[in-house]
Amino acid sequence: MEKHLQQQKSNCIKIVLFGPESTGKSSLAKFLASHYKTHYVEEYARQYLQEKWDKSGKVCEKKDIIPIAKGQIKNENIISKKANRILFCDTDLLTTALYSRLYFNGYCDAELDKFSKHNYYDLYLLMDIDIEWVKDDLRDRPNERAELFSLFKKSLIENNKNFITISGNFKKRIKTSIEFIDNFLYSWIFTFIS
Repeated sequence: MEKHLQQQKSNCIKIVLFGPESTGKSSLAKFLASHYKTHYVEEYARQYLQEKWDKSGKVCEKKDIIPIAKGQIKNENIISKKANRILFCDTDLLTTALYSRLYFNGYCDAELDKFSKHNYYDLYLLMDIDIEWVKDDLRDRPNERAELFSLFKKSLIENNKNFITISGNFKKRIKTSIEFIDNFLYSWIFTFIS
């Protein structure tokens, strides 16, 4: 299983949209990919779990976690080859591991835990909860947003990830993200050529 959770080498800068459900990750990932004329990796869990819900009315089970993680990394590895210097990821394995622990009484598969920490991303955009929670078939924690946000932030800090918190309405989130990413790219290029 190990190779199925490992990132392939890539020359692109990888930026993860990170945070609790219904914080605008997908919308911002699409917008940023368009703005920077590149690609983004959709959240595989949403597709997988929506299909499961539509077919059987069942929610995520422990047995779904590894197929979700494999699908996410497979898509990331494929799309990273098409990306134009930057790849936006609507989620990562750190998110999958966090939700596994949350939903299954602290359980996280050892390989998933390993690669959630080992796989590398250049920057995380931690999405704040200061926008309206929107119900859908898969979202189920409208009253635990503050606790979830704290868990996501703690996960980034404990794993020594480079991140910035993105807050405000969608327009403000776009502006803040672009300003920060532009500065990040400038410093990255400057570091690379010096």
